Amino acid sequence: MVVPRDSAVGEQSPDGGRKAAKGSKRVAVVKSDKSESHTALVRRARRINRELAEIYPYAHPELDFENPFQLVVATVLSAQTTDLRVNQTTPALFAKYPTPEDLATADPEQVEEILRPTGFFRAKTKSVIGLSKALVEDFGGEVPGRLEDLVKLPGVGRKTAFVVLGNAFGRPGITVDTHFQRLVRRWKWTEATEPDKIEAAVGALFPKSDWTMLSHHVIFHGRRICHARKPACGACPIAPLCPAYGEGETDPEKAKKLLKYEKGGYPGQRLNPPQAYLDAGGKPAPPLGSA
Repeated sequence: MVVPRDSAVGEQSPDGGRKAAKGSKRVAVVKSDKSESHTALVRRARRINRELAEIYPYAHPELDFENPFQLVVATVLSAQTTDLRVNQTTPALFAKYPTPEDLATADPEQVEEILRPTGFFRAKTKSVIGLSKALVEDFGGEVPGRLEDLVKLPGVGRKTAFVVLGNAFGRPGITVDTHFQRLVRRWKWTEATEPDKIEAAVGALFPKSDWTMLSHHVIFHGRRICHARKPACGACPIAPLCPAYGEGETDPEKAKKLLKYEKGGYPGQRLNPPQAYLDAGGKPAPPLGSA
């Protein structure tokens, strides 16, 4: 079903694309319901991913890392805090403990002091020291490249494992974080609430080769435009494809004020972002303790 709503995004053209709305703020918005066939759902989902790829051609993991060990540690530390805070904290951690062997034998109190800004620092210290010991004892000091091995490490679940597999080893995986869960349910890709069921349902809509970048596209959109409390519907380029259009601010000017990171002209999460992100107008985040 297609329901016209107010928006500055434009209208769908006959072939399903967007066209600018001259003198009008109407937009044809997809209203998904139980009448949508599986085939139609697959087409709409893949269309959204293609649109997001154009909006965020520079999408990337927003944790700073130089190798698989740094990425697995940073991802564990990102629980219950922002990637920004992790990125501001890990330079000191990896300068002092650059390898699994170093962190495995670290004094927990010294590690806790470094990790204090990330919150839950005692539990996180236990996890990163524990996973480092496991890497040394069970994997020769190397981060394994298999899901079944990664999830055996302390503090590493499927979400963390897929982040590492997709971004450190180039092996496809879907990262079901809070942003991903929120958006795929808003888009009616699935009604599931459990991460493993969401992963399976969404994975079935896309070829496996798309999974890693799909995760980046969705998470980027969730952080920048489709926020949890105040989605910027009026500034959303995929509004014509969204069944949840209207849950957030639809006034274009008000919606623009809700945009975050490079879309709003503000620094991103990484201290050392990819060059493509900088070329697109993104700004590196400031280090810990800077004004």
